[in-house]
Amino acid sequence: MERSADGGIPRVPPGVSVPRFVGRAVELHGLRGALARPPAVVLVEGEAGIGKSRLVQEALDEPGVAARRPLAAVCPPFREALTLGPVVDAAREARPDVAELALTSLAGVLRPLFPEWGQDLPPAPEALSDAGAARHRLFRALAELLDAMGVGVLVLEDVHWADEATLDFLLFLASRRSRRMSLVLTYRPEDVAPESALMRLTSRPQAGTGHVRIRLGALDVPQTAELMSSMLDGEHVSEAFASFLQERTDGVPLAIEESVRLLRDRADLVRRDGEWVRRTLADIAVPPTIRDAVAERASRLTPVAQRVLRAASVLAEPVGPAVLASVSGLPNNVVSGAVDDAVRSGLLGEDRAGRVSFRHALAARAVYDMTPAPDRRALHRGAGRSLRAMTPEPVARLAHHYREAGDTGQWREYAERAADLALASGDHRTAVGLLHELLTESDPPAASVARWAQKMPVLAFSGLVGRGDLTRALREVLDGEALSPHERAAVRTQLGRMLLHTGEYAAAAAELERALPDLADEPFQAAWAMNTLGSPPSTLMSAGEHRRWLDRAADAARLPMTADQRLALVVDRATSLLDMGDEVGWAVAAELPDTATTPEGMMQLARGGLNIGNSAMRWGRYDEARALLTTGLARAEEHRYQRLHDMILVTLAHLDWFTGAWDGLAERVAALAGVEEEPVVQLDALLITALLDRATGGGVDPGPEAVAEGVAGTVEDRLRQVLDAGLRRGIVDLPLEPAAALARIRLAEGSAAEAVELTEGPADVVARKNIWLWATEFAPVRTGALLAGERPHQARQFVADLAAGLAGKDLPAADAALETCRGVLAEGEGRSAEAAAAFGRAVTAWQRLPRPYEALLAAEHRAHSLLAAGDRDTGLAELARAQAGFTALGARKDADRVHVARRAAGEPVREVWRGGRRGYGDQLSPRELEAVRLMLTGLTNPAIARALSRSPKTIAAQLNSAMRKYGVTSRTALAVSLTQAGITPSEGDATGAGSDL
Repeated sequence: MERSADGGIPRVPPGVSVPRFVGRAVELHGLRGALARPPAVVLVEGEAGIGKSRLVQEALDEPGVAARRPLAAVCPPFREALTLGPVVDAAREARPDVAELALTSLAGVLRPLFPEWGQDLPPAPEALSDAGAARHRLFRALAELLDAMGVGVLVLEDVHWADEATLDFLLFLASRRSRRMSLVLTYRPEDVAPESALMRLTSRPQAGTGHVRIRLGALDVPQTAELMSSMLDGEHVSEAFASFLQERTDGVPLAIEESVRLLRDRADLVRRDGEWVRRTLADIAVPPTIRDAVAERASRLTPVAQRVLRAASVLAEPVGPAVLASVSGLPNNVVSGAVDDAVRSGLLGEDRAGRVSFRHALAARAVYDMTPAPDRRALHRGAGRSLRAMTPEPVARLAHHYREAGDTGQWREYAERAADLALASGDHRTAVGLLHELLTESDPPAASVARWAQKMPVLAFSGLVGRGDLTRALREVLDGEALSPHERAAVRTQLGRMLLHTGEYAAAAAELERALPDLADEPFQAAWAMNTLGSPPSTLMSAGEHRRWLDRAADAARLPMTADQRLALVVDRATSLLDMGDEVGWAVAAELPDTATTPEGMMQLARGGLNIGNSAMRWGRYDEARALLTTGLARAEEHRYQRLHDMILVTLAHLDWFTGAWDGLAERVAALAGVEEEPVVQLDALLITALLDRATGGGVDPGPEAVAEGVAGTVEDRLRQVLDAGLRRGIVDLPLEPAAALARIRLAEGSAAEAVELTEGPADVVARKNIWLWATEFAPVRTGALLAGERPHQARQFVADLAAGLAGKDLPAADAALETCRGVLAEGEGRSAEAAAAFGRAVTAWQRLPRPYEALLAAEHRAHSLLAAGDRDTGLAELARAQAGFTALGARKDADRVHVARRAAGEPVREVWRGGRRGYGDQLSPRELEAVRLMLTGLTNPAIARALSRSPKTIAAQLNSAMRKYGVTSRTALAVSLTQAGITPSEGDATGAGSDL
């Protein structure tokens, strides 16, 4: 009403309306446009209260969008996650049954998630032990259900609260090539963790999919006035009032709405001269936050309505009045009136099914936070009692409520049931999270720990065990007296499995050996533990000790067990024997069947392809390795064994490095270096990036995920990281290859002592274990380092030991390395003709594998030996062939080095111009040659400058240019390279050199 004609008191509005949708016309047009061109992924982001949900709802109300059967789900802010809970709950509400849907047998996977549909769903398929395969099958089944329901638009709100399984499912949906379903996701960007899978969805649009990102910002003053007016019967709001409120609410729609309602409750809104205005500025205070506004508004309601609000804040989901009555402890008739009051206040809203909930999560949180802790616990306990009456029981929500109620016993029961449900659904990661919480809580019951530990799917938790709290919790229980021998063995064996699958081999072996005495009645577990102790990478045992464990395991394997278990033991035995260079391993591998009848059996065959293929690669049987790995990869892809798939891919990449198949290799290994939660895959990929970068001189990018993990850096940084990780994890064979590569770098720089030190550990490991196959990668550089360090006796003894260790064995790669060592030894001792012959045999041996890079390195050495022996023509021809070979392979640094050596040997070689000012290319200029020859006499830069009548700065520049041309970074390394290239120190009188003192 207007002011009365006689100047009466302005009228305060009796109530306010729900605000109209204002200020988002452009955003609404973009959202509707994207949904009109399916498939699309629409990301709606903005801070809390900015209007994301309202925008989506307005779009869904459009007839064209509504015709596509949108399905809307909300991610709750619960710590405990039910497998795919938001999508499952939304589907359950949308369909009372699935009897009329055309579902395939795949849908049987959904039985654990929808027990009430049991009579209509197909039978459950056999469980899969591979976490990746199980999860992928579950995703396929749920996607099939949504397709059968005709869902054309899937809306998921508050995705910043989504559990990992739900995020991965969204990624799966977005990547389907044949999909027509659009996704609409709302989230607060400030609440999304950097490592969240949501970041991958938002940063990697799929080809053929519309990708729209809508960022909602604050309302301006006119938009604020329009929103306020819509709440006040559409009547005009003064510009001063709108500006005042916009400034104090930062233009956040929810804050504006809450402020208008609060001002109404306070009677601070008045109508004067035909428009709504505020009282004077001195008379009004707008709460600084939405929470403050909600708290003040709630406090103005009746005590009964406040009790209902508190119950609703604890439930944090839409519920009927009966549930609110049960949780709040109020009679139904009282609750009904209180709910009406709360809805009229605008704090609660009611859906079409008559269920009520807070209209916004911020309001719910504000009420929750101002509820006294004892009341909160009592309300959570009431929520637990009420939800237990539902069918099926919402086990994840029950676990949440009982945890918050402080009822540890009930929390344990429902958390374990939620983990069981996740395992039955194939969602191993969610199960791991729940079991991890159960196992690491303070003072868990010992018997329960034994049960929980055995449920832990070890192939799915790489990221958790490394934190230490899980292994610490298990060891605390093991150190106590509460477990029976059987329980103790089960927990210790499972701990060994956990450590093994995260690469903590030494620690795993220790736990398994301690478990053996209590495994007498479990032949498979005992045989598995013995096989693990027989695995060479796990400990520093000798090959003989490993063989004794393997033989004990073979005896245990004769006892009753399943065919799949026996198959697993055969794979383990073959792998360990081949790791030791034992020919018997090939005969054991031949026992593996061509196929299996169960998913577990097929996984074991895929694992056999990986392990035996890797062994064939280490032996130098490269064609056989590729065939085995390719077959294993096909099995892994067919059955969705994601972990095995990634491990086979990185092993194939390593094989490509060895065989010279370098085209596109950099990109493949960069992607693998970013594989999450698979440290062994990451480390192997990182090693290959470093080796490839060193040879090609290119900047192999380890990938964005790898950079996020801190694995980028120089070649030496990456090699050192792999070396240190192998030493830290106790994987005794992992450090061998990076140590060899680092030693080569140090030896090329002239740091023989460091090269010797780097290969000391690998040499000790090989000698102690008596597994000389493992010397393949580091033996040649160790021989050269010992000679350069003036330790010829040790070099001769090392080569003799290597020859004895390989005698009578058919190990092609190790035999080629032995011939290289013999060449290095003869070269270092001045026996040039013998060196040339040995290097010639090495070239042939490496080429036979084929391993072209090592063959070219041996050919380069042969050429220098021929030159030293006086066979100039053959030596120069060999150098030319080596340079051409390095160039064709892509080993630019090596090609450049050989090019310089040819020039230094006096061969006229055409320079390859790479752009810029033409000069001497990779050949030393006459002035540079003068400077380096004086440097070889031991003179310092100032002394060289005085001798040549140049400035010290010029000499430094000339020496730096020479280092660049030779691909080295120090004067010592330059001196070594110059000497190898045949450049001699300056002779005669160095008049003017004088002393630097």
